[in-house]
Amino acid sequence: MVILILVFITAFTVVLFATPALIKVAILKNLIDLPSEDRKIHKRAIPTIGGIIIYAATLFSFSLWYNIEELHDYSEIAESVKEFQILIATSLVLFFVGVKDDIIGTAPVKKLFAHVVVGLILILMGDIRITGLHGVFGVERIPEWGSIFLSLFTYIVVVNAMNLIDGVDGLAAGVGFIATSVFGVWFVFANEYTLASLSFSLAGALLGFLIFNFSPAKIFMGDSGSLFIGMFIYVLSTKLIEYPIERLNDFWVNISNPVLAISALIYPLTDTLRVFIIRAAKGQSPFAADRNHIHHRLIDCGYSHTKTVIIIYVFSVLTIGVSLLSCYLNPSLSVLALVVTALIFISWVSLIFKKNSKKLAE
Repeated sequence: MVILILVFITAFTVVLFATPALIKVAILKNLIDLPSEDRKIHKRAIPTIGGIIIYAATLFSFSLWYNIEELHDYSEIAESVKEFQILIATSLVLFFVGVKDDIIGTAPVKKLFAHVVVGLILILMGDIRITGLHGVFGVERIPEWGSIFLSLFTYIVVVNAMNLIDGVDGLAAGVGFIATSVFGVWFVFANEYTLASLSFSLAGALLGFLIFNFSPAKIFMGDSGSLFIGMFIYVLSTKLIEYPIERLNDFWVNISNPVLAISALIYPLTDTLRVFIIRAAKGQSPFAADRNHIHHRLIDCGYSHTKTVIIIYVFSVLTIGVSLLSCYLNPSLSVLALVVTALIFISWVSLIFKKNSKKLAE
């Protein structure tokens, strides 16, 4: 437990003290984002490469306190080292793709190709995949080909979802912090300290970054941050979903793992699904940039960046609380409860947006 505290503090401290220097370098080298498009809601030039320090702090802290001594036999050691290698290799690919996109831009097709390559490495070489729905809709295990397809689809959705919500000061970092903190606490109760260490190293880095990214933001994380964060969150959520139930205590045995994982990512998943449906209905590419996100709607209703992200934080935490109802409900009803909660939230945002639009029209 002490090591987990050190992991969190180390990542937090690295980001806290290194980010000011990164901001200066980004300004000197003109690595900034200008408010040159209508969909952008910041009013001044802001550095965009904050993901560099989040990535560096996360890997530094996780590697520094990586405790292989807690493993008891050769097979566990070999598996842990293999997963560590896979994480480093795949995250490096996404990190450099993100850095390139932040500096000079990257074609969507090339980014998608990188996602497919990384996803297949994680799934086929790392065996980090979803093998079934674990009781949701009455489905337990699915065929291997279905598992590979579902896992790759889930990976691409999660990574892009984290990327798409990075549109308001403090949103992606805050939602990521909430999700990784929940995963970290769960892995502690599951006595899976390596994954808890990864969770808390990323959570510490994100909390440190929030100090500079919260409104008014002094720096953005950019794709160099959102892509690898999404990948790590996919890994953590998949590991949580697939964790052997016999290793859990009585309380967590009754909580549906898929439901908890979905609830921790409810905002990016809900917002991405909603935006993709709207774009498809208009005949647009699902990857076309616009101002149809829920956080844009809240901003357009007159809420500040701070109020907008706090509303979404509260929604995320509330939904995680709803997921604990799976202790009393079957997994399918628990998923339905999450869907209803998300629909209520979307309906509320849509209602106040329409009221605000009518006032402006008058």
